[in-house]
Amino acid sequence: MTIPQPSVPQQPGGPARPGGVLARALHRLTASALGPYQSAVVRIGFAATYLFFLLRELPHRHELYGPDSPWRWDLARQLTDGNGAFSVLMWTDSTLWFEAVYVLTLLSAVGLLLGWRTRTMSVLFMVGVLSVQNRSIFMGDGGDNVVHLMAIYLVLTRCARVWSLDARRAARNLERAAAGLPPVRDIAGPVLWAALGPVLVIATLMGGFGGTWWLPTLLWTVWLSAAAWWAVNRYAPHGEPRALLDVLANLAHNATLAVIMAEVCLIYATAGWYKIQGSRWQDGTALYYPLKLDYFTPWPALSDILASSGLMVMVLTYGTVIVQVAFPFTLFNRRVKNVLLAVMICEHAGIALLLGLPFFSMAMIAADAVFLPTAFLVWLGGRAALGRQRLFSRLPGRAAATPRAPGAADGPPDAEGAGPGKGGPGGTEEPRLHGGGGGHTLVG
Repeated sequence: MTIPQPSVPQQPGGPARPGGVLARALHRLTASALGPYQSAVVRIGFAATYLFFLLRELPHRHELYGPDSPWRWDLARQLTDGNGAFSVLMWTDSTLWFEAVYVLTLLSAVGLLLGWRTRTMSVLFMVGVLSVQNRSIFMGDGGDNVVHLMAIYLVLTRCARVWSLDARRAARNLERAAAGLPPVRDIAGPVLWAALGPVLVIATLMGGFGGTWWLPTLLWTVWLSAAAWWAVNRYAPHGEPRALLDVLANLAHNATLAVIMAEVCLIYATAGWYKIQGSRWQDGTALYYPLKLDYFTPWPALSDILASSGLMVMVLTYGTVIVQVAFPFTLFNRRVKNVLLAVMICEHAGIALLLGLPFFSMAMIAADAVFLPTAFLVWLGGRAALGRQRLFSRLPGRAAATPRAPGAADGPPDAEGAGPGKGGPGGTEEPRLHGGGGGHTLVG
């Protein structure tokens, strides 16, 4: 006769139940914005790319996108009416209006680069990028398409949790709250919100969004959510509405980050498989031909040296195809992924140098940064902070900067124990203020 044994309760370190794993994954997706350093690098990279592009083309802006463009305003208007593309430059053919839009796009790129009122700057940056590119679509290349897409995605991300002026302002408010002081009163946020509201209303009533439905929906959602964030943080900073807004913002951020990753994988997979079908890529000579084109040889002597080596041309040609096709399949192996990621970044740096495509390379490197390991980015941020402290300490009249604990102002809030209250007001990514919400931004 078999004696039944008493059941032993499952220990915490035992096999995990499927439901428990799913619950923990769901909690992580809703309780925190994943990849704060990666999203910050993507923000900085694309803002810098378009900022440098606009500065380089500043003397030629009228010929490229303005009143002196071969692609005249009336032709651009006919095209946008046909394909439903959005561009505020199509509202009027005034030269003054073009200059204002160009300057505002420049300023929004600077604001997004610094992380100042990041949500607002990301919206203005998106509007500027779409407006300039859709004004003369024949002036762009593959890099412009990547910037076009990423400008839209950045609006939905919480990309200012680290390495931004918003994160520094949030850290200072937390220090004031810990000292029992009220947060610094915010003025710029409500002013921006009040100024952009009438513009949004007029554009909606006059049909200024082209033939798109998603753009006015996105802009109105962001504008109304900014007001909701401000009201909740002012009147119920510790209540359930605040937690709900954090969950929704985290879900939007994490979903958009996954879309960015999928977009990068799709770009490389598509490029690699199309290359495989080309005869020049199959015989290993594809790289030779652009090295002999005057348009793609900013350094003719360097291009000739590389093109003269048949072995190097073949290795680089086959290596490019192999890396692009293989990269999406290496995402589940961290070491192999990091190696291929370094190879692709070096490849794009070589394209910028040898083929004279700096902005295309900058855009692709910024997109690749979404896969960079967090440990490397934290180390890189620490090196940059140390270099900044040493630089400032050598300036006349400046005392040596006091070393600060990592992440005190430039790092994200502590995920452990932060809970849903550590998010930000619609994109400023400010942690919850324990001393009241009076200083919270109305427009992030």
